[in-house]
Amino acid sequence: MRKIADIMSSDCITVSRKDNIQQTARLMRDNDIGFIPVVEGRNLIGVVTDRDLVIRGYANDRQGTASIEDVFTEGVRTVSPDMSVDEAANIMASEQIRRLPVVQNGILEGIVSLGDMAVREIFVNEAGEALSDISENGIQGSSYAH
Repeated sequence: MRKIADIMSSDCITVSRKDNIQQTARLMRDNDIGFIPVVEGRNLIGVVTDRDLVIRGYANDRQGTASIEDVFTEGVRTVSPDMSVDEAANIMASEQIRRLPVVQNGILEGIVSLGDMAVREIFVNEAGEALSDISENGIQGSSYAH
């Protein structure tokens, strides 16, 4: 049985709550990502997405110098590195989540995404089913916080 630790991305780009919206947007652009964990030290405290920057940030007239603290999401769903890939795929499908931070004792270990499952050809059917379920339900708003 494959574990999340076997497929997760462990080279995560992170920001702190004190980083600003513009710096974070540039990190997303430069690294072609739309999801960044927010940490204090190595402890996960939330996540910020490109959608958060737009909807909670710029659309609410926040300047680029505004803190991530103003726009990030706390209390996000996480998984442990020891969880099975199948179980994570089921969580993603049932909770309509595309990416999950991987956390052990509060410390961010990595991120697992539907793409990680599909690209590595691990449980492709489950990843495809999860993506199909997510897409069919027309996700609105933040799809990673539960």
